[in-house]
Amino acid sequence: MTTDLSPNLALNQMVDRRRADGESLVHLAFGEARLPLLPELARQLAAGARRTAYGPVAGAESARAAVAGYFGRRRLPTDADQIVLAPGSKALLMALQLAVPGDVLLPRPAWNSYAAQVRYAGKEVIGVPIPDACGGVPEPGALRRAVHAARARGRDPRLLVLTLPDNPTGTLAPPSLVREVCAVAEAEDLLVVSDEIYRDLVHDPAATPFLSPAEVVPDRTVVTSGLSKSLGLGGWRIGVARFPEGDRGRWLRDSVVSVAGEVWSTLAGPMQHVVEHVYAEPPEIRERLAAGTRLHGAVARAVHDVVTRSGARCRPPTGGFYVYPDFEPVRGLLAGNGIGDSAELGRRLLDDSGVVVLPGHLLGDDVRGLRFKAATSLLYGDEDQQREALAADDPVRLPHLAAALTRMEEAFTGLTTRR
Repeated sequence: MTTDLSPNLALNQMVDRRRADGESLVHLAFGEARLPLLPELARQLAAGARRTAYGPVAGAESARAAVAGYFGRRRLPTDADQIVLAPGSKALLMALQLAVPGDVLLPRPAWNSYAAQVRYAGKEVIGVPIPDACGGVPEPGALRRAVHAARARGRDPRLLVLTLPDNPTGTLAPPSLVREVCAVAEAEDLLVVSDEIYRDLVHDPAATPFLSPAEVVPDRTVVTSGLSKSLGLGGWRIGVARFPEGDRGRWLRDSVVSVAGEVWSTLAGPMQHVVEHVYAEPPEIRERLAAGTRLHGAVARAVHDVVTRSGARCRPPTGGFYVYPDFEPVRGLLAGNGIGDSAELGRRLLDDSGVVVLPGHLLGDDVRGLRFKAATSLLYGDEDQQREALAADDPVRLPHLAAALTRMEEAFTGLTTRR
């Protein structure tokens, strides 16, 4: 078992150390929303401070009912008993790996913690390539072939993890593709774990409609989510899961609650008070979500323009705050400067230009690829600059954002300049 720190967390800590030493770095390697705290949420946290008792492992009924209402307003009628709260959705994802037997099918590339959790649970990761148009889901034909090949060599694939919208590509799978993937899951009797923590950050819902697998195969889909991305509350560690109705759903929920009872006991009481407020979706929450999504979309599109001008292919971002460029079209020019894989690409960006990215091989991608994840939300600046960016009609024209984009373009084009 590895003892290495998760690579995105390791890079984030490295950036903090080097910046503390006075180094100027453009940090794109950590998936943090970087939004200023809503004052009302601070008041709600303080109001919940007296909730010092442990309470039910799954969460207080009032908090679970608020989350159930949230899902109900998204075409997923839900009872409070289908909801479990946790200190972050990452804990719920790990609990599912511990509770449910069988190997795990992951889109390739995918968020780095999925594969690590699978291995910690003593299972095998079965990576499946994503379609050309988007990430977060495997290509349906490749998924079916991967299941059959795994079974032929004696493995037992039972779980399929999807991310809608996707981390790392910043794209949302269209409804037609979700239905195709769900049809394979149903035919092959796979449990679907749909990570929808970026659901409320779709840039243009009219152009890219959201369909949850829980709408297509409700009896075999667990949905996970939380407040780390939508409201920038990563440090508060608030995660939620919605389990299916029926016997299978009750077994899954009870199994996860059993893990929770031995690992985290319950979500902290003050955080449950926050859950009740946020998931009721009062006007200030809806306004912040809308403002944050506008900002994420504008900056992600600007970074997409930068990488494509630098010669990379890149799926246009449609949700969240990531881009995932592929510098394969300029492989020859990169090779002339000694860059032939994602690890070297990441190292040279850091060493030559002070630009920090998460290389694709750390996300399950081919190490020979020339791809990396860039978290565009890290460009928003300090708290005052974040507020300015949220309020701006054209945030990418703000001086601190414009300067970062210029520095990035110089760094990317510099990779292909003969030395």
